[in-house]
Amino acid sequence: MIKKTYKVRGMDCASCATLIEMDLEDVDVKAKCSYPKDLLEVEFDEKKIKEEKIKEVVKRSGYELTN
Repeated sequence: MIKKTYKVRGMDCASCATLIEMDLEDVDVKAKCSYPKDLLEVEFDEKKIKEEKIKEVVKRSGYELTN
């Protein structure tokens, strides 16, 4: 399992963080998103999902990840 932390751009409230977590859980990524800190912590199996797919899922939700 790989653990990574990203800065998130575009969140306006705690509901945004919840949406990101739910969208990532749908693709087998364990996610914890913090609206006050603008941070996303993920844990994933790179044999099942690649980092680029995680960024793509978040982007489709209307947000942007940066390192």
